[in-house]
Amino acid sequence: MKKLLAILLLIAISTPFQLAAQGCVEPTSDDGVQVVGYIQAQYETQFLDDGLSPMHGLKANNGFYFDRARIGVVGNIPYDFSYYVMTEFSPTKGGPYLLDAFITYKRFAPWINVSAGQFKSPFGLELSTPCQSLNTVNRSLVVSELASPFRDLGVFIYGGTGDKEIFGLKNANVLAWKFSYTNGTGMNMMDTNLGKDYTARLIFSPIAGVSIGGSYKYGTIKPTDPTMDEDVRSRYGFDISVEKANFLVQAEYINGSDQGSSLVGGGCGETPTLVIGDFIKNGFFVQALYMTPWNIQPVVKFESYDPDADVDFNKQNDFTFGFNYFFNEWTRLQANYVYRTEESSDTVLADYNEVGNDFFVLQLQVKF
Repeated sequence: MKKLLAILLLIAISTPFQLAAQGCVEPTSDDGVQVVGYIQAQYETQFLDDGLSPMHGLKANNGFYFDRARIGVVGNIPYDFSYYVMTEFSPTKGGPYLLDAFITYKRFAPWINVSAGQFKSPFGLELSTPCQSLNTVNRSLVVSELASPFRDLGVFIYGGTGDKEIFGLKNANVLAWKFSYTNGTGMNMMDTNLGKDYTARLIFSPIAGVSIGGSYKYGTIKPTDPTMDEDVRSRYGFDISVEKANFLVQAEYINGSDQGSSLVGGGCGETPTLVIGDFIKNGFFVQALYMTPWNIQPVVKFESYDPDADVDFNKQNDFTFGFNYFFNEWTRLQANYVYRTEESSDTVLADYNEVGNDFFVLQLQVKF
Protein backbone atom coordinates (compact mmCIF):
# COMPACT_ATOMS: atom_id res chain seq x y z
CA MET A 1 0.00 0.00 0.00
CA LYS A 2 2.87 2.40 0.81
CA LYS A 3 4.44 1.72 -2.58
CA LEU A 4 1.14 2.49 -4.30
CA LEU A 5 0.81 5.79 -2.47
CA ALA A 6 4.37 6.70 -3.38
CA ILE A 7 3.71 6.02 -7.06
CA LEU A 8 0.62 8.24 -6.99
CA LEU A 9 2.51 11.12 -5.42
CA LEU A 10 5.46 10.80 -7.81
CA ILE A 11 3.09 11.27 -10.74
CA ALA A 12 2.37 14.84 -9.59
CA ILE A 13 4.16 17.75 -11.28
CA SER A 14 3.99 21.46 -10.49
CA THR A 15 1.78 22.79 -13.29
CA PRO A 16 -1.82 24.09 -13.41
CA PHE A 17 -4.56 21.80 -14.67
CA GLN A 18 -8.20 21.35 -15.57
CA LEU A 19 -10.07 18.28 -14.46
CA ALA A 20 -11.39 15.94 -17.15
CA ALA A 21 -15.17 15.59 -17.02
CA GLN A 22 -15.28 11.85 -16.24
CA GLY A 23 -13.27 12.15 -13.01
CA CYS A 24 -14.90 11.56 -9.62
CA VAL A 25 -13.39 14.46 -7.64
CA GLU A 26 -13.32 18.14 -8.50
CA PRO A 27 -10.10 20.10 -7.73
CA THR A 28 -10.27 22.80 -5.07
CA SER A 29 -8.20 25.31 -7.07
CA ASP A 30 -6.31 25.82 -10.33
CA ASP A 31 -2.91 26.30 -8.65
CA GLY A 32 -0.59 23.40 -9.41
CA VAL A 33 -1.04 19.68 -9.05
CA GLN A 34 -3.27 18.49 -6.25
CA VAL A 35 -3.76 15.38 -4.21
CA VAL A 36 -7.53 14.85 -4.13
CA GLY A 37 -9.92 12.32 -2.68
CA TYR A 38 -12.64 11.62 -0.18
CA ILE A 39 -13.54 9.32 2.72
CA GLN A 40 -16.99 7.88 3.41
CA ALA A 41 -17.35 6.40 6.89
CA GLN A 42 -20.60 4.45 7.15
CA TYR A 43 -22.89 2.73 9.64
CA GLU A 44 -25.64 0.37 8.50
CA THR A 45 -28.39 -1.60 10.23
CA GLN A 46 -30.14 -4.35 8.26
CA PHE A 47 -33.58 -5.47 9.43
CA LEU A 48 -33.81 -9.15 8.50
CA ASP A 49 -36.11 -12.09 9.13
CA ASP A 50 -35.64 -15.88 9.22
CA GLY A 51 -37.29 -16.42 5.82
CA LEU A 52 -40.70 -17.38 7.24
CA SER A 53 -42.38 -13.98 7.37
CA PRO A 54 -41.74 -10.51 8.71
CA MET A 55 -43.76 -11.42 11.79
CA HIS A 56 -41.47 -14.31 12.76
CA GLY A 57 -37.86 -14.13 13.81
CA LEU A 58 -37.23 -10.51 12.84
CA LYS A 59 -33.67 -9.50 13.68
CA ALA A 60 -31.04 -6.93 12.74
CA ASN A 61 -27.40 -6.91 11.71
CA ASN A 62 -25.35 -3.73 12.03
CA GLY A 63 -21.81 -2.49 11.68
CA PHE A 64 -19.36 0.29 10.86
CA TYR A 65 -17.21 0.30 7.72
CA PHE A 66 -15.70 2.45 4.98
CA ASP A 67 -17.94 2.57 1.95
CA ARG A 68 -15.22 4.36 -0.02
CA ALA A 69 -11.75 5.70 0.81
CA ARG A 70 -10.20 7.21 -2.31
CA ILE A 71 -7.05 9.21 -2.96
CA GLY A 72 -5.58 10.40 -6.25
CA VAL A 73 -3.63 13.06 -8.12
CA VAL A 74 -4.56 15.33 -11.02
CA GLY A 75 -2.46 17.69 -13.12
CA ASN A 76 -1.45 19.16 -16.48
CA ILE A 77 1.31 18.29 -18.90
CA PRO A 78 1.96 21.34 -21.11
CA TYR A 79 0.38 22.33 -23.22
CA ASP A 80 -2.76 20.40 -24.05
CA PHE A 81 -2.71 17.31 -21.85
CA SER A 82 -4.00 16.55 -18.38
CA TYR A 83 -3.97 13.41 -16.25
CA TYR A 84 -6.17 11.91 -13.56
CA VAL A 85 -5.31 8.98 -11.27
CA MET A 86 -7.60 7.68 -8.51
CA THR A 87 -7.15 4.67 -6.21
CA GLU A 88 -9.66 2.90 -3.95
CA PHE A 89 -8.31 1.94 -0.51
CA SER A 90 -11.50 0.80 1.24
CA PRO A 91 -11.28 -2.88 2.33
CA THR A 92 -15.06 -3.01 1.92
CA LYS A 93 -14.50 -2.53 -1.83
CA GLY A 94 -11.59 -4.98 -1.92
CA GLY A 95 -8.94 -2.24 -1.99
CA PRO A 96 -6.37 -1.11 -2.63
CA TYR A 97 -6.71 -1.12 -6.42
CA LEU A 98 -6.54 1.29 -9.34
CA LEU A 99 -9.90 2.94 -9.94
CA ASP A 100 -9.29 5.55 -12.66
CA ALA A 101 -6.20 6.41 -14.67
CA PHE A 102 -6.49 8.39 -17.90
CA ILE A 103 -4.78 11.05 -19.99
CA THR A 104 -6.87 13.74 -21.70
CA TYR A 105 -6.07 15.80 -24.79
CA LYS A 106 -8.04 19.05 -24.72
CA ARG A 107 -6.71 21.26 -27.51
CA PHE A 108 -10.19 21.44 -29.11
CA ALA A 109 -12.19 21.94 -25.89
CA PRO A 110 -15.03 22.52 -25.25
CA TRP A 111 -16.10 20.88 -28.51
CA ILE A 112 -13.93 17.78 -28.32
CA ASN A 113 -11.81 16.24 -25.55
CA VAL A 114 -10.17 12.83 -25.94
CA SER A 115 -9.22 10.60 -23.01
CA ALA A 116 -7.39 7.27 -23.02
CA GLY A 117 -7.02 4.86 -20.11
CA GLN A 118 -9.43 3.55 -17.47
CA PHE A 119 -12.50 5.65 -16.70
CA LYS A 120 -16.17 5.57 -15.74
CA SER A 121 -18.66 4.61 -18.45
CA PRO A 122 -20.57 7.63 -19.85
CA PHE A 123 -23.97 5.92 -19.52
CA GLY A 124 -26.95 7.57 -17.87
CA LEU A 125 -27.60 10.33 -15.35
CA GLU A 126 -26.91 8.67 -12.00
CA LEU A 127 -23.79 6.80 -13.11
CA SER A 128 -22.42 10.09 -14.47
CA THR A 129 -22.94 11.62 -11.01
CA PRO A 130 -19.71 11.34 -8.96
CA CYS A 131 -19.94 9.03 -5.95
CA GLN A 132 -19.36 11.88 -3.50
CA SER A 133 -22.25 13.86 -5.06
CA LEU A 134 -24.95 11.16 -5.02
CA ASN A 135 -28.25 12.36 -3.58
CA THR A 136 -28.75 9.08 -1.69
CA VAL A 137 -26.10 6.93 -0.04
CA ASN A 138 -26.47 4.09 -2.56
CA ARG A 139 -26.95 4.16 -6.31
CA SER A 140 -30.24 2.85 -7.66
CA LEU A 141 -30.48 -0.90 -8.21
CA VAL A 142 -31.35 -0.48 -11.90
CA VAL A 143 -28.13 1.52 -12.39
CA SER A 144 -26.00 -0.97 -10.46
CA GLU A 145 -27.39 -3.86 -12.51
CA LEU A 146 -27.79 -2.40 -16.02
CA ALA A 147 -25.02 0.22 -16.23
CA SER A 148 -22.25 -2.15 -15.12
CA PRO A 149 -19.37 -2.47 -15.51
CA PHE A 150 -19.06 1.03 -14.15
CA ARG A 151 -15.45 1.38 -15.30
CA ASP A 152 -13.58 0.07 -18.31
CA LEU A 153 -10.43 0.56 -20.39
CA GLY A 154 -10.46 2.30 -23.75
CA VAL A 155 -10.95 5.68 -25.42
CA PHE A 156 -13.44 8.34 -24.35
CA ILE A 157 -14.49 11.34 -26.48
CA TYR A 158 -16.67 14.08 -25.01
CA GLY A 159 -17.55 17.71 -25.54
CA GLY A 160 -20.26 20.34 -25.69
CA THR A 161 -21.31 23.61 -27.26
CA GLY A 162 -19.84 25.67 -24.42
CA ASP A 163 -21.08 29.26 -24.44
CA LYS A 164 -22.12 29.17 -28.09
CA GLU A 165 -25.76 30.01 -28.81
CA ILE A 166 -27.60 27.00 -30.30
CA PHE A 167 -31.17 27.10 -31.69
CA GLY A 168 -31.49 30.59 -30.20
CA LEU A 169 -30.79 29.14 -26.72
CA LYS A 170 -28.08 30.90 -24.70
CA ASN A 171 -27.68 28.37 -21.89
CA ALA A 172 -24.17 26.97 -21.36
CA ASN A 173 -23.67 23.61 -23.08
CA VAL A 174 -27.08 23.45 -24.72
CA LEU A 175 -25.84 20.22 -26.29
CA ALA A 176 -23.26 17.89 -24.76
CA TRP A 177 -22.07 14.52 -26.04
CA LYS A 178 -20.06 11.58 -24.80
CA PHE A 179 -18.81 8.47 -26.58
CA SER A 180 -16.56 5.62 -25.42
CA TYR A 181 -14.98 2.61 -27.13
CA THR A 182 -13.88 0.12 -24.48
CA ASN A 183 -12.90 -3.49 -23.84
CA GLY A 184 -16.19 -4.37 -22.17
CA THR A 185 -14.47 -6.53 -19.54
CA GLY A 186 -14.47 -4.02 -16.68
CA MET A 187 -11.72 -2.24 -14.78
CA ASN A 188 -8.22 -3.69 -14.45
CA MET A 189 -9.10 -6.60 -16.75
CA MET A 190 -7.49 -7.70 -20.01
CA ASP A 191 -9.78 -8.05 -23.04
CA THR A 192 -10.80 -11.62 -23.88
CA ASN A 193 -12.23 -11.25 -27.40
CA LEU A 194 -12.27 -9.06 -30.51
CA GLY A 195 -15.55 -7.40 -29.58
CA LYS A 196 -15.70 -4.01 -27.90
CA ASP A 197 -18.34 -1.96 -26.07
CA TYR A 198 -19.76 1.21 -27.63
CA THR A 199 -21.39 3.70 -25.27
CA ALA A 200 -22.96 6.99 -26.36
CA ARG A 201 -24.75 9.74 -24.44
CA LEU A 202 -26.39 13.00 -25.55
CA ILE A 203 -27.58 15.73 -23.13
CA PHE A 204 -29.87 18.61 -24.10
CA SER A 205 -30.04 21.58 -21.69
CA PRO A 206 -32.48 24.15 -23.11
CA ILE A 207 -32.47 26.39 -20.01
CA ALA A 208 -30.42 26.68 -16.84
CA GLY A 209 -31.20 23.90 -14.37
CA VAL A 210 -32.92 21.60 -16.89
CA SER A 211 -31.27 18.71 -18.71
CA ILE A 212 -32.67 15.84 -20.77
CA GLY A 213 -30.43 12.90 -21.60
CA GLY A 214 -30.39 9.75 -23.66
CA SER A 215 -27.86 6.91 -23.52
CA TYR A 216 -27.11 3.76 -25.53
CA LYS A 217 -24.63 0.91 -25.01
CA TYR A 218 -23.84 -2.16 -27.13
CA GLY A 219 -21.21 -4.85 -26.70
CA THR A 220 -20.31 -8.49 -27.32
CA ILE A 221 -18.36 -10.99 -25.21
CA LYS A 222 -17.11 -14.54 -25.64
CA PRO A 223 -20.04 -16.97 -25.99
CA THR A 224 -20.87 -19.07 -22.95
CA ASP A 225 -21.83 -21.79 -25.44
CA PRO A 226 -18.82 -22.35 -27.79
CA THR A 227 -21.14 -23.61 -30.54
CA MET A 228 -22.99 -20.28 -30.64
CA ASP A 229 -22.12 -16.75 -31.73
CA GLU A 230 -20.87 -14.20 -29.23
CA ASP A 231 -23.14 -13.17 -26.38
CA VAL A 232 -24.70 -9.73 -26.89
CA ARG A 233 -25.59 -7.05 -24.36
CA SER A 234 -27.35 -3.81 -25.20
CA ARG A 235 -28.74 -0.97 -23.07
CA TYR A 236 -30.67 2.22 -23.65
CA GLY A 237 -31.93 4.82 -21.23
CA PHE A 238 -33.60 8.21 -20.84
CA ASP A 239 -33.30 10.72 -18.00
CA ILE A 240 -34.34 14.19 -16.92
CA SER A 241 -33.10 16.54 -14.23
CA VAL A 242 -34.80 19.78 -13.11
CA GLU A 243 -33.26 22.06 -10.48
CA LYS A 244 -35.21 25.23 -9.67
CA ALA A 245 -35.82 27.32 -6.55
CA ASN A 246 -33.91 24.91 -4.25
CA PHE A 247 -35.91 21.95 -5.60
CA LEU A 248 -34.20 19.09 -7.45
CA VAL A 249 -36.25 16.44 -9.26
CA GLN A 250 -34.59 13.64 -11.25
CA ALA A 251 -35.85 10.55 -13.05
CA GLU A 252 -34.15 7.86 -15.13
CA TYR A 253 -35.31 4.77 -17.05
CA ILE A 254 -32.99 1.99 -18.32
CA ASN A 255 -33.81 -1.03 -20.48
CA GLY A 256 -31.39 -3.90 -21.06
CA SER A 257 -31.30 -6.91 -23.40
CA ASP A 258 -28.92 -9.84 -22.79
CA GLN A 259 -28.53 -12.66 -25.30
CA GLY A 260 -26.67 -15.82 -24.31
CA SER A 261 -25.77 -14.77 -20.78
CA SER A 262 -26.32 -12.03 -18.25
CA LEU A 263 -24.33 -10.48 -15.41
CA VAL A 264 -26.00 -9.98 -12.03
CA GLY A 265 -24.34 -7.27 -9.94
CA GLY A 266 -20.97 -5.90 -10.93
CA GLY A 267 -21.57 -2.29 -10.00
CA CYS A 268 -19.11 -0.19 -7.99
CA GLY A 269 -16.29 -2.56 -7.04
CA GLU A 270 -18.50 -5.66 -7.04
CA THR A 271 -17.81 -9.01 -8.70
CA PRO A 272 -20.72 -9.90 -11.03
CA THR A 273 -22.40 -13.31 -11.20
CA LEU A 274 -22.80 -14.91 -14.64
CA VAL A 275 -26.24 -16.33 -15.45
CA ILE A 276 -26.89 -18.32 -18.64
CA GLY A 277 -29.89 -17.41 -20.84
CA ASP A 278 -31.65 -14.55 -22.62
CA PHE A 279 -33.09 -11.72 -20.53
CA ILE A 280 -34.97 -8.46 -20.93
CA LYS A 281 -34.46 -6.21 -17.92
CA ASN A 282 -35.70 -2.73 -17.07
CA GLY A 283 -36.26 -0.31 -14.26
CA PHE A 284 -36.41 3.32 -13.21
CA PHE A 285 -36.05 5.73 -10.33
CA VAL A 286 -37.61 9.06 -9.39
CA GLN A 287 -36.25 11.27 -6.63
CA ALA A 288 -37.05 14.70 -5.20
CA LEU A 289 -34.98 16.92 -2.90
CA TYR A 290 -35.35 20.38 -1.36
CA MET A 291 -32.51 22.47 0.08
CA THR A 292 -33.68 24.30 3.20
CA PRO A 293 -32.10 27.48 4.60
CA TRP A 294 -30.51 25.35 7.36
CA ASN A 295 -28.34 23.26 5.01
CA ILE A 296 -30.63 20.28 5.51
CA GLN A 297 -31.85 18.63 2.31
CA PRO A 298 -34.73 16.14 2.70
CA VAL A 299 -34.81 13.43 0.03
CA VAL A 300 -37.50 11.01 -1.14
CA LYS A 301 -36.79 8.36 -3.77
CA PHE A 302 -38.73 5.56 -5.42
CA GLU A 303 -37.05 2.96 -7.59
CA SER A 304 -38.22 -0.20 -9.33
CA TYR A 305 -36.20 -2.95 -11.02
CA ASP A 306 -37.38 -5.99 -13.02
CA PRO A 307 -34.52 -8.50 -13.60
CA ASP A 308 -36.56 -10.60 -16.07
CA ALA A 309 -39.50 -9.07 -17.94
CA ASP A 310 -40.67 -12.56 -19.05
CA VAL A 311 -41.37 -13.58 -15.45
CA ASP A 312 -44.43 -12.26 -13.63
CA PHE A 313 -44.26 -10.67 -10.17
CA ASN A 314 -40.50 -10.36 -10.24
CA LYS A 315 -39.89 -6.68 -9.47
CA GLN A 316 -38.10 -5.17 -6.51
CA ASN A 317 -39.36 -1.76 -5.38
CA ASP A 318 -37.44 0.47 -2.95
CA PHE A 319 -38.65 3.57 -1.13
CA THR A 320 -35.87 5.74 0.32
CA PHE A 321 -36.56 8.41 2.95
CA GLY A 322 -33.83 10.55 4.43
CA PHE A 323 -31.87 13.77 4.42
CA ASN A 324 -28.50 15.27 3.58
CA TYR A 325 -26.88 17.73 5.99
CA PHE A 326 -24.03 19.91 4.72
CA PHE A 327 -21.65 21.09 7.45
CA ASN A 328 -19.70 22.94 4.74
CA GLU A 329 -18.73 22.40 1.10
CA TRP A 330 -16.34 19.58 2.03
CA THR A 331 -18.28 17.69 4.72
CA ARG A 332 -21.68 16.02 4.43
CA LEU A 333 -23.85 13.69 6.51
CA GLN A 334 -26.42 11.43 4.79
CA ALA A 335 -29.12 9.39 6.52
CA ASN A 336 -31.34 6.97 4.54
CA TYR A 337 -34.00 4.47 5.51
CA VAL A 338 -34.79 2.07 2.65
CA TYR A 339 -38.16 0.29 2.70
CA ARG A 340 -37.94 -2.65 0.30
CA THR A 341 -40.81 -4.66 -1.19
CA GLU A 342 -40.78 -7.66 -3.50
CA GLU A 343 -43.49 -8.76 -5.91
CA SER A 344 -44.63 -12.36 -5.60
CA SER A 345 -47.37 -14.51 -7.12
CA ASP A 346 -47.69 -16.28 -3.76
CA THR A 347 -49.80 -13.53 -2.23
CA VAL A 348 -53.31 -12.34 -2.85
CA LEU A 349 -53.14 -8.72 -1.74
CA ALA A 350 -51.58 -6.62 -4.53
CA ASP A 351 -49.30 -9.52 -5.48
CA TYR A 352 -46.66 -8.55 -2.92
CA ASN A 353 -44.74 -10.74 -0.52
CA GLU A 354 -43.01 -8.67 2.09
CA VAL A 355 -39.55 -9.90 3.13
CA GLY A 356 -37.63 -8.52 6.09
CA ASN A 357 -34.73 -6.84 4.29
CA ASP A 358 -35.16 -3.11 4.95
CA PHE A 359 -32.11 -1.18 6.13
CA PHE A 360 -30.96 2.11 7.63
CA VAL A 361 -27.63 3.66 6.60
CA LEU A 362 -25.75 6.67 7.93
CA GLN A 363 -22.74 8.07 6.05
CA LEU A 364 -20.28 10.83 6.96
CA GLN A 365 -18.21 12.12 4.04
CA VAL A 366 -15.17 14.39 3.89
CA LYS A 367 -13.61 15.61 0.62
CA PHE A 368 -10.12 17.01 0.24
